[in-house]
Amino acid sequence: MELSDSVLQHLREVVDLPDLSGTRYELESEIGRGGIGVVYAARDRDLDRRVALKVMDAGWAGEARLIARLEHPGIVPVHESGTLPDGRVFYAMKLVAGKRADRYLEDHPSLGERLRVVQRVGEALAYAHSCGVLHRDLKPQNVMVGAFGEVYVMDWGVDGVAGTPAFRAPEGGFDQRSDVFSLGALLQFVLPADAPRALCAISAKAMHADPAARYPDAGAMLADIWRFQEKLAVEAYPESIGERVRRFAKRNEVMLWLLAAYAAVRFFLFFIGTR
Repeated sequence: MELSDSVLQHLREVVDLPDLSGTRYELESEIGRGGIGVVYAARDRDLDRRVALKVMDAGWAGEARLIARLEHPGIVPVHESGTLPDGRVFYAMKLVAGKRADRYLEDHPSLGERLRVVQRVGEALAYAHSCGVLHRDLKPQNVMVGAFGEVYVMDWGVDGVAGTPAFRAPEGGFDQRSDVFSLGALLQFVLPADAPRALCAISAKAMHADPAARYPDAGAMLADIWRFQEKLAVEAYPESIGERVRRFAKRNEVMLWLLAAYAAVRFFLFFIGTR
């Protein structure tokens, strides 16, 4: 009897289910699959809480140790790691309730909210780089936005991870500037179609084909986004005179209105005094 593809897929998943005997965890359901492992929702019987359990081949055991080194609000904390009876390794981490960044955009958040997500990702990336850790596979599917606005960077890469083509630097290899390229690609992904030119220029600079022409680190890119938000000149975008005047006017709108009101009052008093 020939089995359908869906039946075969179901059988593969059943066979692949981790044996959690000997651990404190009780399997609930599969959450998702990635290039190096499967993530399940599970219950920690000792602490009576739900956790995320990532299961992978023993060769990827270094991922848990890598993530455990990172203590940052934007990086999901690892609770425990171990080895299953079949030789695979696992690590338990906080179960994040929320949406992946690509699905978060389906709710049509404001430009400010989109930039906030990128900034939180950039802050986590900058922190990891300061610890000597690269992400290697930054993309919307590896960013979670929590129910209360929390932003988490997931699935930190380890040696051997190739990255995702649309978000991978063209030069191959991995360093801080290749992660900056991915952060620029993330910014490009979250921007609306009518995004300001300055923001598009920031993304383009981060994604420059020449690594030396990119921002030197995530912090420098975040600084340019901050300048945009503060209505200051953006390093990545050479403004025309007209754009510079409009930006100045918008940034100093209250002051200009006060000056105009003052000038109008002075003119009125002058006019009354000459009658």
